[in-house]
Amino acid sequence: MKVVVIGGGGREHALVWALKQSASVTEIVCAPGNAGIAAIARCEPVDVADLDALRLLAERERPSLVLIGPEIPLAAGAVNALSERGFRVVGPTKAAARLETSKAFAKQFMQRWNIPTARHVVCGTVAELTAALRDFPPQVVVKADGLAAGKGVVLCAGPEEAIQAAGAMFDGSLLGSAVESVVLEEMLSGPEVSFFAVCDGETAKTLAFAQDHKRVGEGDTGPNTGGMGAYSTDHLVTPEVAAWLEQHVAQRVVDGMKADGTPYSGILFTGLMMTHDGPKVLEFNTRFGDPETEAIVLRLETGLLEILEAIVERRVNRLAVRLKPGASACVIAASAGYPGKYTSGKAIVGLEEAHHEAEIFHAGTAAKDGVIVTAGGRVLAVSAASADLPDALARVYRAMSRVHFEGMQFRRDIGWRAQGK
Repeated sequence: MKVVVIGGGGREHALVWALKQSASVTEIVCAPGNAGIAAIARCEPVDVADLDALRLLAERERPSLVLIGPEIPLAAGAVNALSERGFRVVGPTKAAARLETSKAFAKQFMQRWNIPTARHVVCGTVAELTAALRDFPPQVVVKADGLAAGKGVVLCAGPEEAIQAAGAMFDGSLLGSAVESVVLEEMLSGPEVSFFAVCDGETAKTLAFAQDHKRVGEGDTGPNTGGMGAYSTDHLVTPEVAAWLEQHVAQRVVDGMKADGTPYSGILFTGLMMTHDGPKVLEFNTRFGDPETEAIVLRLETGLLEILEAIVERRVNRLAVRLKPGASACVIAASAGYPGKYTSGKAIVGLEEAHHEAEIFHAGTAAKDGVIVTAGGRVLAVSAASADLPDALARVYRAMSRVHFEGMQFRRDIGWRAQGK
């Protein structure tokens, strides 16, 4: 079986790695891929936002299955474009992907279908937001209504910060392009949990739980990023809470989207805040999360191919998802300056030595004159699984000590909450 994977980051490297474990997969093509993926799959230089290019790739390769990793092709309608030509594609349609591509749509959907989330209001101008702030406590969250690569959420200590953040979103100075609306919502408190579910338009089934670390600095300080590390354990939520989330969040999303005429199929990522009042949804991603995926795939006992085929064949209700007991962890090695401006082209050394300790998933790399160099803000996702979290993290950090590039930064406290530090 030939599989095409769309994307070129750490998530896609992890997904390609997991698919390689299946004896049924005879060939993997990754578009565009990266220097790490190129070692285990054939890479094709395709722009993931170019639907014509994606169609041509599929028609040339004739894969048995297409897996779309990042949000940009989902937002552009890649699933529609490929499935209309008869290809089996894992991912939601453009309409269903609005759960991620529009924060306002997601909030309104959750209101209609009684899915627990923070109190909020959608604002189309700074003036509207300023007026709405009177009905909120001082600490609020301002979210850009659109894709923002994990950087469109600003936690505000007071009204002045909220007004400033909204203004920067509306004028384009924060994200590089202007937004038409923002979501103002109450700030929730509690530990965050990433909940992954497998969905086929009818049924939602729990895949795994993980915890991401979004802030760039240790102790969860500094600006938000696309994720600086993640871990997955058996004890992130109790079995009772896991069952409740599957029924009252994931299945409710699937039921609601079907009733609205936009069935949801693919992986549903739900970012949760575990508040004193119970779990509340922070956001949806309509795909595998990053960097949680780099940790989760190491725990999969059920093959990734088996999971993906259950989605496209609409038999998730008969799928048995099994995880290896224990824990896994992922730590991101990022370029200096990330999540702000950074430079690329820095030579990476020590990859072979690091690989003896952990799996090294490439997030932003390229090959130049026979040397692996940096080619992104997040460069490497160093990941390991073990019987417990401390040992998994120890393996990751031993690997991190062996790899280096100029300006490399990483957090040394991934998993600190779980370890009581």
